[in-house]
Amino acid sequence: MRVMSCRRSEIDGKILARQLGCNKEGHCLSTQGTLGSVRKQRESTREGCKAMILVKSDKDGKWVVTKFVKDHNHPLVTAPREVRPAMDEKDKKIQELTTEIRGKKRLSALYQDQLTAFMKEVEEHSNQLSKKVQKVVNNLKEFEPLEKELSQHR
Repeated sequence: MRVMSCRRSEIDGKILARQLGCNKEGHCLSTQGTLGSVRKQRESTREGCKAMILVKSDKDGKWVVTKFVKDHNHPLVTAPREVRPAMDEKDKKIQELTTEIRGKKRLSALYQDQLTAFMKEVEEHSNQLSKKVQKVVNNLKEFEPLEKELSQHR
């Protein structure tokens, strides 16, 4: 359904009348602007259907049907799955690639965490190795004078 028109009271703004029509009422407006195509071309949903209902509020506030056109010039769709068009191939591919990218991002974050942990272990090992090397150097420095003394006595 489309709201084709709505008439309100100028005094209090209440709705006095409303005309509802089939969503396939009328014909699609042009998609061409002065500088070329304005909108993406797609299949028109409008078929010039005349089905409609006009309701007015009477003095007691009750709604009264004043005009009703029952006949549609197209088949009526009853199943919701027929209403929504299936995704086209581009949309499917975009969805597929988006899912793949999300998976790759998660995997990348996992690899980054593992690499950070590994680098931390390497740094700790390197620090321990540096301390051991420094101890060896200090021990050698302690023994240098002793070695000189021993070499002089020979």
